Amino acid sequence: MRNLTDTDLTEAVIASFNGSERFKEIADSLVRHLHAFASEVQLTEEEWFAGIDFLTRTGHITDDKRQEFILLSDVLGLSMLVVGINNRRPPEATESTVFGPFFVEGSPAFENGDDLGAGAPGEPCFMEGRVLDLNGEPVPDALIDVWQADEDGFYDVQYADLDQPRGRGHLRSDADGRFWFWSVKPVAYPIPADGPVGELLAAGARGPMRPAHVHFKIEAEGFQTLITHVFADGDEYLDSDAVFGVRSNLIGHFEHHEPGAAPDGSEMDVPFWTMRYDMVLAP
Repeated sequence: MRNLTDTDLTEAVIASFNGSERFKEIADSLVRHLHAFASEVQLTEEEWFAGIDFLTRTGHITDDKRQEFILLSDVLGLSMLVVGINNRRPPEATESTVFGPFFVEGSPAFENGDDLGAGAPGEPCFMEGRVLDLNGEPVPDALIDVWQADEDGFYDVQYADLDQPRGRGHLRSDADGRFWFWSVKPVAYPIPADGPVGELLAAGARGPMRPAHVHFKIEAEGFQTLITHVFADGDEYLDSDAVFGVRSNLIGHFEHHEPGAAPDGSEMDVPFWTMRYDMVLAP
């Protein structure tokens, strides 16, 4: 273990790890690639210290309401790569996309037809669809988690003075696989850029914008869990998503309506939007 050359150092570190076969596989590959990266770019000590500082600050800013490491993974494309590796489904199934840093366990329970917006600022939007299997048959009693940003581009957990969830909740599909609820129309927004990830984007001359979308997480017995978005058609950032999460078949049509009757029979005295999107689960 003394007087190791650069190459011998890499092999010595790899040889030092024990544990399960899978742990060894991951640790060995991580060390080999990490050392190769440092050698390839001839990493300076100043750059190494800057990297350590960056990761330290990423950890410090992370709390139960903000996950900066997930955000970092997102902007580096790692999140979508892992999603792709782990969610290779039949082409008929709805595609997965990034989880994002703003999911919260234990969201409020709603019935179909309720307003998940719960006072979030934005234009009213009626959203509906069905949960189906690959044969087009309904999947009843599927658990559907929904969360989204408001018209100012913020999720409820980003407000320090907000004492209740809004734009967030869960409901279940009915016997025909249907679900429907009110919320607000999603808008494009910048990912949080006031921390280390924002510094990374600025250094790389990259934009922070995400196209308008609504998050869905759908669970049903006998089916793979689906974590996805429905993106708003026509959004100017569909081809420049800061986290590389857009899939063409996840783009939904949001239609504008003047005051009048909504699809659920309610009378709206203000303009509103509607969106319909069916979720197809893989077994």
